Parts: sequence; C-alpha cells; structure tokens
Amino acid sequence: MKRGHSHKPQPDDAGVSEMIEYVMVSGVLMVLLVIMLLLVHANFVETPVNTITYSAFTDIGNGLSTRIVDVYAIAPERGNISSHFDLPDDIGGRSYLVEISGDASGQTVDVSRDYIMTHVAMAGVGASKYGQAGGNTTGAGVNRVSYDSEGFL
Repeated sequence: MKRGHSHKPQPDDAGVSEMIEYVMVSGVLMVLLVIMLLLVHANFVETPVNTITYSAFTDIGNGLSTRIVDVYAIAPERGNISSHFDLPDDIGGRSYLVEISGDASGQTVDVSRDYIMTHVAMAGVGASKYGQAGGNTTGAGVNRVSYDSEGFL
C-alpha cells in the first residue's frame, strides 16, 4: 500500500470546474490590470506633463512680456525698431499659441494649448504714449516684436 495516495475515483467534471475557476480568476485579474494601466497613465504621466507645460507657458509669457516692454522702452519718437527672437517650437511635444490681449487699462500675454492657459501681465505698454501692443504667434520659426512710430496697417 502506498502512503498519501488515494484511489478514489474523481467525478467527471472535476477538471472542468478547475478550468472555469482558473479562467474566472485570470479574467478578473486582467480587468484589474487594464483599469490600473489607465489610471497610472492619467495620474503619473499626464498630470506631471500638464504641470511642466503650465510652468513653461508662464516662462514664455514672462520672456515675451519682457521683450515687448524692452522694445517699447527704447522706441524712437520717429522711426521703427524690431527685435527678432526664437520661442521653443513645442512644449511637451505639442504646439501652442501666444496672443497679446487686453486694452489700454491692461494687457496680457496669453499662452495656451487645449485647456492649459497662462495669462502674464505686461507692464504699462498699453497705457504708454506709444499705444497698445497686439498680435499673435506660435512657437514655430523666428518671431519678431516691432514698433513703428507711424503705426501698422
């Protein structure tokens, strides 16, 4: 007689129930894995990229505001002046839009993409004797800030 082995006959469906149990447990685990992968991407990839993008947009707005104020500070009473500069082509692998908005009471440099937007105040250009700044651009190519005492068409 051998120890530890029993020769009881197993029911015919014993193998089927073990297979169904295996498939069900594996299915539940796969569903949980897919849910975790979706949450990990949203929380650990998109959120930091959006935070860094917002900071980069703020830096771009500050740099452009400074460039505009510098051009207006040295603007001649008669004549024109231009300053060429290069913005980053993309932030986080995607393009963005830069726009000057506001009126004589206050102007801002708005940098945006999708739902991420920054507004950086421009110090005193709109209220100066030279009038309001205006325009828009993207990061692609070389950009220019210009002043002309006779105005632009």
